[in-house]
Amino acid sequence: MKANKKADIVAVARAARVSASTVSRCFNHPEMVNPATRKKVDNAVRRLGYIRNRAAQTIHGIRSGTVGLVVPTIDQAIFSEVIQAFTETTDAEGFTILVGTHGYDLDREYALVRKLLEHRVDGLALVGLDHSDETYSLIERQEIPATLFWNYATQSRLPCVGADNVEAGRTIARHLVELGHREIALLFPPVKDNDRASDRFVGVKEVLIGAGIKVPKPWALESFYSITEAKRVALALFNSNCRPTAVICGNDVLAWGALNAARACGLKVPGDMAISGIGDFKGSKDMEPALTTVRVPARQIGHAAAMQIVTAITQPNLVLENQNISVELMARATTARG
Repeated sequence: MKANKKADIVAVARAARVSASTVSRCFNHPEMVNPATRKKVDNAVRRLGYIRNRAAQTIHGIRSGTVGLVVPTIDQAIFSEVIQAFTETTDAEGFTILVGTHGYDLDREYALVRKLLEHRVDGLALVGLDHSDETYSLIERQEIPATLFWNYATQSRLPCVGADNVEAGRTIARHLVELGHREIALLFPPVKDNDRASDRFVGVKEVLIGAGIKVPKPWALESFYSITEAKRVALALFNSNCRPTAVICGNDVLAWGALNAARACGLKVPGDMAISGIGDFKGSKDMEPALTTVRVPARQIGHAAAMQIVTAITQPNLVLENQNISVELMARATTARG
């Protein structure tokens, strides 16, 4: 073969001493091919630099081997962790992912979903349950396998895998109330188009109201997902004449910012102030003091969501069940009793 000539499937078959149909099965249905034969084909593919023409395959109704993964942002450790787990699992099942972000803008999410469908992905995985009706309708009209992950709800428009974020909010609020705190401030991200944050907020408020605790308006704080911004917002509260004894943060990033603000004000945590988060991001348990939080198991969710979408693609007649991944309180030093 000339050096400048691209290898085709026939050349791979000859080099591996198998049929072209066997090479095709190695790519499209590897589970149907003997491992030793797959190894021979793989060696031939590597030696010849063969690349499949996915576009031609999809024209003829063959799977593209790709999954579209739609997330709000990759600028957060928790989403990086779930993407990594999702990628590892889909890769092991023979799929490649195409990742897109929309920055918590549902109109941008709709446009992104359209682009992924134009690329003929075999399936879609989207973070959360809140999506525009246009996005839901587009997915349903195209009859493409899809799963929603990160949030769990008994009733969801598409199959879902995730944690009950209302329960995550309840869990951290109950912990602070049981420790005897009555003067509690809240530091949450904007809840618009963010069902993770809004569900956690609902859970927290439910417990506080049930305990007869009212959060004064100046203590209901909002910050974007930024340690710097969260620190700035918390500093204003901590430097005021009226301070709470505890702060519940909507996620660990905001809690890190609140901890930095407490140190800057000379406050002892937990002596003067108890601070908690939600998520259990990498690094939270290694902080000084270690952060009390609610673990939302990102890797477990990423793995389960990947298996659900792969199953939806490869077994289209199977009815998928929603999966609830349990959350867990991680009681650490930032809320310890004095």
